[in-house]
Amino acid sequence: MSSLLSEFLEKSGGVAIVDGGLATELERYGADLNDPLWSAKCLVTSPHLVRQATIQGFKAKGLSEEESEALIKKSVEIACEARDLYYKKCDKKDIDDSKIPKHRPIFIAASVGSYGAYLADGSEYSGDYGNAGTLDFLKEFHRRRVQILAESGADLIAFETTPNKIEAQAYAELLHEEDVKIPAWFTFNSKDGENVVSGDSMLECASVAEASDKVVAVGINCTPPRFIEGLILSIKKVTTKPIIVYPNSGETYDPVIKEWVQNTGVPDEDFVSYVKHWWKAGASIFGGCCRTTPKTISGIYNTLSERSVSSGETNN
Repeated sequence: MSSLLSEFLEKSGGVAIVDGGLATELERYGADLNDPLWSAKCLVTSPHLVRQATIQGFKAKGLSEEESEALIKKSVEIACEARDLYYKKCDKKDIDDSKIPKHRPIFIAASVGSYGAYLADGSEYSGDYGNAGTLDFLKEFHRRRVQILAESGADLIAFETTPNKIEAQAYAELLHEEDVKIPAWFTFNSKDGENVVSGDSMLECASVAEASDKVVAVGINCTPPRFIEGLILSIKKVTTKPIIVYPNSGETYDPVIKEWVQNTGVPDEDFVSYVKHWWKAGASIFGGCCRTTPKTISGIYNTLSERSVSSGETNN
């Protein structure tokens, strides 16, 4: 499985870019995400907009299990359709060459958020699940969604915003118990630049990912940009896998009103200024999480392209 991502990185000049804050864009297009389903609400109300969620979350909204599972599958289908449309544009020969996008390989990553994201109480930013935070419970909570996504047509599974070590262990065991045929990456979130948000050691959490041959990358997401460089250096101590980083803007999420409330985030220009430091520290996959924009991702691309030129590498 590791060869899949290694070959992808080799073809892309040693670096790759992931997308930015989808929920931020959904809100910009008028979606009201003040809802326990968050951005997955759009799979029900605006399926042309979109992101996957939990089966349990959809059922809590009154959908049947069959309908809930169908929406999980649909989230991946929509992403694959978007990729196909991009490839068709790349293949067009009847328009001005300047309007034809450069054909680049695209992977579809099926997102699996934490149990805390389903609770919609902000516990994905604390990792405190109370009595529910047992290995067996978390495995059963995630099991069916992982099964569906593994067969959905996605290229890999992205286990994101993982707030504690036990949930990472649950993911790792599920990947092997279900004999998942596509690779995965694990990313964790931190609020102090040393540990994951629960207080568990980042080194121990990254080691869980390192120990699984199903996991092809490990890193950090939904974490303030100022902490990323130090966390990369820490993770490098325990992993040989590619390191992926997609921080948030640095703002603070209020779980009560379900909004980002402190307008103290890092501007796109300043966010992008960190990128070369992250690359030099050892990261090879870059993107943005909550409150980042298409401008952020464009800036990351331009920065990494400049790096490639200055170092004599080819960035595809």
